[in-house]
Amino acid sequence: MPVSSPRPTSTPTSRSTGLSAGLAARALAVLLLAVVAAGAVGAAPAAAAAGSPARATWVWGRPAPGPLVTWATKQRVGELFVAVPRSLGTSADLAWVTDLSRRAHRAGIRVAALGSATEWVDRPAEAVAWQRDALATGLFDGVHLDVEPWLHPAWDTDRAGVVAGYLALLYQVGVATALPVEVDVAWWLHTVDSAEGPLDAAVARRVDRMTAMTYRDTVTGTDSITDLGRQVLATAAAAGVPCRLAVETRFLGTDPVSQKQTFWGQGPTVLSRALAGVDAALAGHPAYAGTAVHDEAGWRAL
Repeated sequence: MPVSSPRPTSTPTSRSTGLSAGLAARALAVLLLAVVAAGAVGAAPAAAAAGSPARATWVWGRPAPGPLVTWATKQRVGELFVAVPRSLGTSADLAWVTDLSRRAHRAGIRVAALGSATEWVDRPAEAVAWQRDALATGLFDGVHLDVEPWLHPAWDTDRAGVVAGYLALLYQVGVATALPVEVDVAWWLHTVDSAEGPLDAAVARRVDRMTAMTYRDTVTGTDSITDLGRQVLATAAAAGVPCRLAVETRFLGTDPVSQKQTFWGQGPTVLSRALAGVDAALAGHPAYAGTAVHDEAGWRAL
């Protein structure tokens, strides 16, 4: 199994840098890369509207870039997680990704390369190669991994091995780039053991940001978005890692458990109020970095 120790650390930074504590050495590299990339991808992404953090969303499909960016701007989306195929530089998707990236950057929206192959848990070198090819285009501001180890076929039979492979993956992806690496995590990850203790804390030591999949349709109270996010936000704060809370908009089913996990069928006004409610409830939390909505297609269809 490859070495999966936490990412190299240095003098802790202020939380306002947007990077996890102990990643000061990488912060300078990120700034330098941003300066170099400015000519290729346009102006640096704009900050969120005053008083509330920007939102983010996953883009799995290939919607028309112009209308997507116009819609995203109206929704105060500050970052798009854009699904990227292997070998992007020679892919038929390159023209679309280039168009979207340039339009998004002109609108002040960040673009992250989104990867989600569960098999990367077993073959992290493939993830590093995917990342290298994507970032070589100069179209992205960071990397977003939606690799969910609990979907691995050996999760129930060899959980320790899957967890070790997952942590090795995050480490290898992280040390292979100076750009920020963000990862989707289940809100219950603190209940899973790793060789270092709770898995959520081990993940936080290897990445720059986290997005917790707190899929509920109520803001506060028992079994709500903020209730599910409480522990992962505490873990993120302890690690100095910004963390978003995510909601779902896709149809998941008609049973009560599925219905409470999504805003599907409730309309855009209900979702907007909920997102604003989460922002208000967590205002001032040291780790809270705003909300993310899964996904762009479901959100626009509300």
